[in-house]
Amino acid sequence: MIRFFTLLAASLCVALVAAPVAAEPKANALFGAKSSGSPHRPAAIGTYARGCLAGGQQLAETGPTWQAMRLSRNRNWGHREAIAFVERLSRFAATQPGWKGLYIGDISQPRGGPMTSGHQSHQMGLDIDIWMLPPKRLNLSRAEREKISSISVRSQDQRRVNGNWTPQHMEILKAAAEDPAVDRIFVTAPAKIAMCNAARGNKKWLQKIRPLWGHHYHFHVRLKCPSGMGGCQTQTPSVRELSKGGTGCDETLNWWVTDALDPPKKTAKPAKPAPKRPNARDFVLADLPQQCQTVLAAR
Repeated sequence: MIRFFTLLAASLCVALVAAPVAAEPKANALFGAKSSGSPHRPAAIGTYARGCLAGGQQLAETGPTWQAMRLSRNRNWGHREAIAFVERLSRFAATQPGWKGLYIGDISQPRGGPMTSGHQSHQMGLDIDIWMLPPKRLNLSRAEREKISSISVRSQDQRRVNGNWTPQHMEILKAAAEDPAVDRIFVTAPAKIAMCNAARGNKKWLQKIRPLWGHHYHFHVRLKCPSGMGGCQTQTPSVRELSKGGTGCDETLNWWVTDALDPPKKTAKPAKPAPKRPNARDFVLADLPQQCQTVLAAR
């Protein structure tokens, strides 16, 4: 009998040791589960790729000069500065021939934070994706907004713009870049090259236009941290530093459509593999600013 209890106790100890430790929930699952904003004063917290949004405001699904797309994602939330920017830029876009306004893609989740799919950024409610597709109508149904797709303005070889690119695209991007609330705008490199070649007069606004892979179906506007918001960190280096005070219309831009598309073949394996880049979808709550715990828990 003693031997029986000894064996039983030993087996229980083994079971306890072998029991897996419950994994800490991922931050994107926690923030993605929130369907409404937090009851706080509006605040962008942390960084664009590691932060959250307090007191988020929902962009109306349809406005006088815009429609929010892919409503099933519930990503038409942002800091009030982002909502105001969409209203401003869409009013300007509606003055352009062939444009009724703007189709707005992802901004942020109701409380920001990492997303369950897609973006590494868009976490503070200060990033806005704007479709390249000129809206012909602003009465799309919810179902239509799930099915319709934007258009690419880049050629298949990735070296130039295609026939979808228009002077109106440039005027809208210029208006966005000249808005004092904007920090930078990401767009496919061929589009910036086309604008560098076409721009006349003051070209200072081109400094805010930054080339980046993938941004040929939409352009991505990133706003500065709102004034007086100490918990928000605007991106560094600045666009002025990146362009050395110029417009960025130089050999560094041409690299995107030349050497970057024809990289030299690697002859030997690197001695050490490159460190794994942090992925927003791997973050847990402790990886975000401490204030985000309050934002997440608020009712």
